[in-house]
Amino acid sequence: MIELNGLTKRYGPTLAVDDLSFRVQPGKVTGFLGPNGAGKSTSMRMVLGLDRPSAGQALVDGRPYRELRAPLRVVGALLDAGAVHPRRSARDHLGALARSNGIPRSRVEEVLGLVGLDTVAGRSAGAYSLGMRQRLGIAAALLGDPGIVLFDEPVNGLDPDGIRWVRQLVKDLAAEGRTVFVSSHLMSEMEDTADHLVVIGRGRLVADAPIGQVIASSSHTVVRVRTPAAAQLGRLLTPTAQTVRQESDSVLTVVGLTTDDVGEVAHATGIRLHELTLQSASLEEAYMELSQHHLDYGTSQLTPQGA
Repeated sequence: MIELNGLTKRYGPTLAVDDLSFRVQPGKVTGFLGPNGAGKSTSMRMVLGLDRPSAGQALVDGRPYRELRAPLRVVGALLDAGAVHPRRSARDHLGALARSNGIPRSRVEEVLGLVGLDTVAGRSAGAYSLGMRQRLGIAAALLGDPGIVLFDEPVNGLDPDGIRWVRQLVKDLAAEGRTVFVSSHLMSEMEDTADHLVVIGRGRLVADAPIGQVIASSSHTVVRVRTPAAAQLGRLLTPTAQTVRQESDSVLTVVGLTTDDVGEVAHATGIRLHELTLQSASLEEAYMELSQHHLDYGTSQLTPQGA
């Protein structure tokens, strides 16, 4: 598990991360979302001990990263695909990491095969494409067979087949009970991959919830209900829904609840339902709604004068 407690980071007068607290639980893919400059990469770097917090703490399995004796066996990370000597081969790069963490050399060949670099492992990393370097970075993250993995924009530079492979990889890692924490700007990819979302803006926590709940909270997601007891059901749903609108004598539209939520209330009170339909927003719509007040800039500010 990854745990952030009041994590704060200042760079001079700039507050990059502001009293951030959340947990990344094992057994699920947690997506990490936020606008550019929101503090995602800084937060990940503090988890890995690369940046020192100004206040608060980041824990990996209950301990600061610096206290881990063989860190690659506990947590693996891909933050920068270019963090490898360009003249060193992929096999030698992974071999050096393995020796420094007491990992058997045989594991190097295993991860090279896993990421699809086994046939080009003798080539220097400087000759690799961006997508190949991403695969090498993922191989390094998995080298110690860690229980925790952090990937910062792992599909950057990958072709469609590579994106599909990463999507399945992170799902498989979570299914094995590992803690999987993935940042991305690709909303469609997160929608297909993540089970839970942490959204930040200007260094502050904006949302920490299952992906279905985040989407359901969007004003673009509407549950349509048809029942002969529309008025009664509407009154029962109002305390917990974002909005409840009675469209006719028999039709309600509900924002802020899932179809399961509405169905449970109806079942508990014996109300017959003739229709229960989810008109769902996309994750992109829900995210834009969440993040619109947490941008450091807007499109209007980027429009040239006279345009």
